Amino acid sequence: MSETTRYRCELAWLPPGDVHADVVVEVRAGRIVSITSGLEGSEQTPSDTVRLDGLVLPGTANTHSHAFHRVLRGATHANGGTFWTWRELMYRAAAALDPDGYRALARAVFAEMASAGFTSVGEFHYLHHRADGRRHPDANAMGAALVAAARDAGIRLTLLDACYLAAGPGRPTTGTQTRFDDGDAAGWAARVEDLHRAHAADDVVVGAAVHSVRAVPLDEIPVVAAWARAHDAPLHVHVSEQPAENEACLAAYGRTPVRVLADAGALGPRTSAVHATHLSPDDVADLAGAGALVSLCPTTEADLGDGIGPVSELVAAGVRFTLGTDSHASIDPFEEARRAEWDQRLTHHQRGNLTVEALLRALTDDGQASLGYADAGRLEPGARADLVAVDLGSTRTAGADPATAAATVVFAASAADVTDVIVDGRRVVRDREHVLGDVAGILAEAVAAVRAADHHA
Repeated sequence: MSETTRYRCELAWLPPGDVHADVVVEVRAGRIVSITSGLEGSEQTPSDTVRLDGLVLPGTANTHSHAFHRVLRGATHANGGTFWTWRELMYRAAAALDPDGYRALARAVFAEMASAGFTSVGEFHYLHHRADGRRHPDANAMGAALVAAARDAGIRLTLLDACYLAAGPGRPTTGTQTRFDDGDAAGWAARVEDLHRAHAADDVVVGAAVHSVRAVPLDEIPVVAAWARAHDAPLHVHVSEQPAENEACLAAYGRTPVRVLADAGALGPRTSAVHATHLSPDDVADLAGAGALVSLCPTTEADLGDGIGPVSELVAAGVRFTLGTDSHASIDPFEEARRAEWDQRLTHHQRGNLTVEALLRALTDDGQASLGYADAGRLEPGARADLVAVDLGSTRTAGADPATAAATVVFAASAADVTDVIVDGRRVVRDREHVLGDVAGILAEAVAAVRAADHHA
C-alpha cells in the first residue's frame, strides 16, 4: 500500500476560488485523497505532518515554452531592433544545439521553472534534426533530450511537437530552419507517431503543434489537426503574433490565420492559439465558437514589442486563456499573470479587467487542461498532488491576510517567494532548494556552453 503524506497548509486556495485557513491535504500515490480545512488548534493531524506556510496554490502550468530561448536573456537588447531581428539571434542559438547540449540546457531551464512554481510545461518543440537538416540516427533524439531533462528537473512535460515546413507561404525553409523541417506533414506525423508510441505508457503527454500558418502550408495543416484528433492530444499554434504574419496570410489565402485554421479543421476545445495578439472581431468569434483556448505570453510579447492582445474581448466572448513564458525573458508565473491584467489596464484605462480568480485559473486549472492534464490544477480529492507554497512574509508579500492573500500573490509576489513545490506527490523544491541543488550554477554552466558553441560555429 502506498505511503500517505499529509501537508498542513497555513492557507490554501480551494475550489471554487476561495482562501481557507489551516487546510490538511492528504496525498497518496501522487494523488490528493482528502482535504480538510478549519483545523486550527485541533489535534486531528499527526505530529509528522509536513507544514507548508504561506498560501498554497495548485500547481501552475507554463503553457508555452521554447527552452533554448533562455540563452538569449540579456543578450539581445543592446542594438534594439524588432521581432524579426531578434529571430535571427534565436536561429543562431538553435543552430548551436545537439541532443546532449539540449538536455543540459533544458534541464536547467526546467529546474528554474519548477523553482518558480510551475509543475507542468508545454514545450513547443521544433528543433528536430541536425543543424544541416539531416536526421539524427534516432529521429526523435532532440525530443528525447527534452523528456530526459524534464524528468531530471521534476517537472511534468507536454511535448508539443511542431510541424514546420516553410519559411512563409510558397517559400521553402532555408538555413537553420531546415533542421525544423520534416519535408511534409505526413513525414512529421510518422515521426511523431513513433514519439507517441515511445511514451504511451509513461508520464509524458505528446501533443501536436502547427508552428504557424506561415510555416505550414494550407493543405498540410489538416494532417496535423487529424493526428491530434486521433490521439485526443493538445494542438497548439502560434497565431497572429505579428502584423506581418497577418498581412502575409491575407495576401496568400485571403483570410486571417484564425480563419485558415478554422477552415482546416484545426480549431477545437483542445486547441490553444498562442499569442493571439492581432485579432479581428471575427477571429475572436471563431475562437469562441470552437471552444479554443488562448495562451498569452505577456512578458515575451512585451519584450519583443509584439503588442497587446484583445484579452478582455476574448474573455467577454467566453474564451479561456492560459499563460506561458515563451522566450523566457522572465520565468515567473505571477509576473505573467499580473502583466496580463496590467496590459489590459493600459489599453482600456480601467482596472479589474481580469479578476484574481480568472488569473489564478489561467495559471492552474485552465493551464493544466490546455496541456492535457484535466486532472490537475485544483486542490481537491482525486486531482494530481501538485502543491505550490508561496511565502507571505517577504518584503513583497508581508501584511497579507486570508482576505488579501490571493490578490497579494498575483499582484506582488515573485518566483523568489515560492518556498515549496510538490509535483505528482514528489517534493521537488523544499525551503527554496531544488532537488538538483544549485539551479543558478547549473543554468550559468548550460547557458555558457551554448553560447560558446555558437561562438565557435
